[in-house]
Amino acid sequence: MASFNDSINIIKHLTVKRITNLFILKTSYIWSKWTKQSIHSGMPFSLSIEPTTACNLGCPECPSGLKQFTRPTGKLDLDLHKSMIEQVKKSVFYINYYFQGEPFIHPQFLDLIEEAKKNKIYTATSTNAHFITKEMANKIIDSGLDRLIISIDGLTQETYENYRVNGELNKVIQGTEFLLNAKKEKKSNTPHLIFQFLAVKPNEHEIDDIFKLGAKMGIDEVRIKSAQLYDYKNGNPLMPENEKYSRYKLKKDGTYKLKYKTGDHCWRMWSSSVFTWDGKVVPCCFDKDAKHILGTLEATTFKSIWRSKQYSSFRQAVLTNRNSIDICQNCSEGAKVWV
Repeated sequence: MASFNDSINIIKHLTVKRITNLFILKTSYIWSKWTKQSIHSGMPFSLSIEPTTACNLGCPECPSGLKQFTRPTGKLDLDLHKSMIEQVKKSVFYINYYFQGEPFIHPQFLDLIEEAKKNKIYTATSTNAHFITKEMANKIIDSGLDRLIISIDGLTQETYENYRVNGELNKVIQGTEFLLNAKKEKKSNTPHLIFQFLAVKPNEHEIDDIFKLGAKMGIDEVRIKSAQLYDYKNGNPLMPENEKYSRYKLKKDGTYKLKYKTGDHCWRMWSSSVFTWDGKVVPCCFDKDAKHILGTLEATTFKSIWRSKQYSSFRQAVLTNRNSIDICQNCSEGAKVWV
């Protein structure tokens, strides 16, 4: 029922202009797949906006946690964010305020949410929940945030910190309880709370129990997510033993390959885009170090970037030889990410 209510909530953020734009986007995408030519009309209906690249944890498959970025660490300026919203509000009805980093490190993060909500945009984010105090939980409810994914990748401190390095499981549980209590006190259906359990070898034996914990606490939804591993061809200590929970498949020669065939197409290139904290526009969330900058919002408008020759050329490369693009070689587009 909670998932149904969340879906209804998304639909409530549609307008006639946004529905028309979505139809135009889908039509041009289907036509482009058929002709293998980058034909694009419309503006994106969804965005990922990065509040900050800073993070308090050191997760082994995350460049933010490992401090391996070549790009600087910083936080999104409120005026720049306001400009972003003004430029996209006619077509965009879904914004994920997450790319890299821990969003709640941004001291004015909820101001970003409130600005989007003023413009009737569905808002979501993902957190490790270490900064959710009782006071913060109440502010989150009041902000209007629609969806909150809570990363909980273990049910004991030992398994949890195996992936969430420097993390404390008790803070995740406590932060979640604060949110659940605040929702109940304020009689609020939002945010839709999701426990996300990243399936890796050290915690796969706990998968059944995460559903039990979610039900006991009253979490709206529990999701098991397969892990993207950078070094997977010769195996990886984080790769689950049960192939059901893995994105990779063992070959006869003892090496691994991606389990899913994705093909030369990508709906993300037509439907969405990613804004970094400092206003750079990159094609998707797999460009974590922002190597494929398609433009910067401090130099020009998003509309001109979205319709530029550079963006069109990137889409064309996806249509003709997607596997030649580095960020596409270990991508989840077309894959079964949620187990």
